[in-house]
Amino acid sequence: MLMLTCINCGEKYRKSKKNIKYCSIACRRKAEQRTPEELIKIIKETAKKLKRVPARRELEKIVKPCIKIFGSWNNAVLAAGFIPNRSHDNRMYKRASAKALDGHLCDSVSELLIDNWFIKNKIKHERNISYPDTNHRADWAIFIEGHRIFIEYFGLANDSPRYDRSIKVKEILCKKQNISLMAIYPQDLYRGYLDINLKNKFKGYFIRE
Repeated sequence: MLMLTCINCGEKYRKSKKNIKYCSIACRRKAEQRTPEELIKIIKETAKKLKRVPARRELEKIVKPCIKIFGSWNNAVLAAGFIPNRSHDNRMYKRASAKALDGHLCDSVSELLIDNWFIKNKIKHERNISYPDTNHRADWAIFIEGHRIFIEYFGLANDSPRYDRSIKVKEILCKKQNISLMAIYPQDLYRGYLDINLKNKFKGYFIRE
C-alpha cells in the first residue's frame, strides 16, 4: 500500500495505486463541483502568492473542473484576467508566429504585445539577436551609446526544468560578454498592467518622467 496525499483536502491516505488522487469519492466530487467564481478566485490567489501565472501542474486539483466549465485550462487563466503560459506538457517549444506592427515575427502573443509596446514608446529594437559565439538568440536587442542590452521574454520560467536551464545559460553568457540582460516575465504582462510594468522596468533606460 502507498501513502498518498489527497490533492483536494490534503489528508494522507493509503491506496494500492499511485494514480488515485483523492482520498474518497466525496472528496473527488467536491473538487470537481466548484463554481466558476471559486475557480477564478483560486487562480487569482495562487497567482498573487507565486507572483506569476500559476502553471497547470501547480493547480492540478482544479484542472478538470476548469476544463469542464471554461473549455480548457488556458481559458480559465484568461477568465481570471491573466495571459496563459505555454505549457511544458503541451509542446512548450511549438511556435505560434504573429507579426508585430513593425513586421517583426514573434513566437507568441505575449512577445507580440512586448514588440508593439516598443513601437508605441519609440524604442528602437532588433529581433532575434545571436549571443556571441553560440547558437542562442535573444528575443530583442537594444543598443545605447555602444552598449548592448539583450531583452528576453521568459514565458515559461519556473514551469520547465529544461527552460530554466536555458535561462541560466543566457545569464552566464551575458555576464561573460558584458551584456546587460533585461528579463520580462508573464506577470509583467498581466491584463491591464503591461504598460505600467514595462515602463517601470525600462525607467532610466528609455522611459523618462
